[in-house]
Amino acid sequence: MTMELRSSAFSHQGEIPREYTCDGENSSPPLAWSGIPAGTKSLALIVDDPDAPDPKAPKLVYVHWVLYNIPPDAAGLAAAVQPDQLPAGTRAGRNDWGRTGYGGPCPPIGRHRYFHKLYALDKVLRDLGQPTKAQVLAVIEEHILAEAQLVGTYQR
Repeated sequence: MTMELRSSAFSHQGEIPREYTCDGENSSPPLAWSGIPAGTKSLALIVDDPDAPDPKAPKLVYVHWVLYNIPPDAAGLAAAVQPDQLPAGTRAGRNDWGRTGYGGPCPPIGRHRYFHKLYALDKVLRDLGQPTKAQVLAVIEEHILAEAQLVGTYQR
């Protein structure tokens, strides 16, 4: 079975509704997953935008959300999930606003793509504090059992 990541708020390659962006509530969209492989000890979620600042001339990948140590028996995340509502044991890393938690799409120009990437890992990570995306990726690199991706778009 292939691991899948989906949202009831938007389809793959579909437009992310305004409420999940800086122009709306800036709350996280609902996410659900399935097909978690046997042997998975934890999950990691990274949401980023490779089109920053301008899709016609991207210069960086902007990180919107970093979570790790999500328990493998969690089936997803509710919309507008707050830190105290995350599945037990889940830890948050820093986004590119320099804080933990979700930061919604807020593109300065053009239509951007937002990659929601879920990783199934063969271990529970040690407490990394509030790591960046790069720090999480460096630690999980040798421990990825499967990966799923959901891409949404947004233009102001």
